[in-house]
Amino acid sequence: MENKNYTTSILVDQSPEQAFNAINNVKTWWSSNFEGHSEKLNDVYTVHFGKTNITIQIIESIPFEKILWEVIDCHKDWLKNKKEWKGTKMLWEISTVMEGTKITFTHIGLVPGLECYKGCENAWREYIRGSLYNLITE
Repeated sequence: MENKNYTTSILVDQSPEQAFNAINNVKTWWSSNFEGHSEKLNDVYTVHFGKTNITIQIIESIPFEKILWEVIDCHKDWLKNKKEWKGTKMLWEISTVMEGTKITFTHIGLVPGLECYKGCENAWREYIRGSLYNLITE
């Protein structure tokens, strides 16, 4: 159980296309302090949170079904290991279910025992279940 990657899901009453497009609109739901592009395969972008920054490359993109991001660099100012996220991946899986569209997010490499796990778990929950959910549904 100790090596379980962080994962969460949301259910929305919008199409997989709307969900896919919203996820790719990173600066609207994750951080408006944003550089680069986040719409298509091989795009690279950086999000900033004060002294913290995370640079991500889109390494897989299947429209309306799946997106895979890889952290290619980071500086998480508040951690002892400021590069703790480097090499981790964020997997977005989008599927049609009877109730609508299900989005499952898994941060591969964000596991209990990492220094940032608790804080990052809380932050992802707020961003995904809060701002991303609201972007898609409102």
